[in-house]
Amino acid sequence: MLISFEGSEGSGKTTQIARLVKRLEKLGHEIVTTREPGGTKIGEQVRDILLHTTNSSDKMFAETELLLFAAARAQIVREVIAPALLRGAVVLSDRYLDSSTVYQGIARNLGSDPVNEINRFAIGTVMPDVTVVIDVPTKVSIERISKRKGTKPDRIERENIDFYEKVRAGYLVLAKGMPGRFVVVNGTKSAAAIEKEIWSALLKRVFKKKAPKTLPMKKASAKKKAANKK
Repeated sequence: MLISFEGSEGSGKTTQIARLVKRLEKLGHEIVTTREPGGTKIGEQVRDILLHTTNSSDKMFAETELLLFAAARAQIVREVIAPALLRGAVVLSDRYLDSSTVYQGIARNLGSDPVNEINRFAIGTVMPDVTVVIDVPTKVSIERISKRKGTKPDRIERENIDFYEKVRAGYLVLAKGMPGRFVVVNGTKSAAAIEKEIWSALLKRVFKKKAPKTLPMKKASAKKKAANKK
């Protein structure tokens, strides 16, 4: 299954993905984590272009931004996500197609039609089973980014408050329109409370029933089976 995490900058996606990995690994699942843009050698090169362009004279147009994100997405779907799903792994993606719908389609004013068409081309039929949106007020996003230590805000993190407002509103509109796929959680709660809410939602929507507290016993080895027969 594919579970994507979405939200404004500083919403806490990375923290919650790490917590979910621990829960799922305890249940014996193979977990593959990805991030957008990035996650592959080509994708990381695209990420550097998208997020770390520092020369103010190198203006990146919204159309260019959309196509670069889609290129990185097309690569990770075919190189990482699709193969992992085929072998039965659980894939947790830090951003996916909905980021382009919101950031480029809504916040950059490109509109839904070109973004949806490019998204379809990039991902094919690989859609998320569940998309978790961690919702935080715009002022909280900006405050969290400003308090990060050791890293400078990237090109998108340096956007103005109006841009962030459009991003947040865009995610909420998407989630309201597709309640079967989206789960919206309050990102201002404690990390533990958010984790619990996400896990509860996933049990209902994906795993269908309460997960076992312990892993099933491993199958007896061939040597042990032969000894038991004697």
